Amino acid sequence: MPRIIPIRDLKDTSAISQMCSESSEPIYITKNGYGDMVIMSMKAYEEKLWLLDTYAKLAEAEAQLQAGKTVDARSALNELREKHGL
Repeated sequence: MPRIIPIRDLKDTSAISQMCSESSEPIYITKNGYGDMVIMSMKAYEEKLWLLDTYAKLAEAEAQLQAGKTVDARSALNELREKHGL
């Protein structure tokens, strides 16, 4: 369930940092009852970036397949492992 807090609660930076660390989801900040910002831990942010990169690569691979181009799966997997230090 998403966490939503008013902007005035940002004054307690230690509590906000702890909330971010405990959650794998972003925390939504409202101002005057409307969405204003989103914050998250560095770990959650890096995971989201990794997912976006993976989705982009999958979309590119799908486009290549539809265009009739094929790529050696083993070399593509090794490239991803090297890029992400796995």
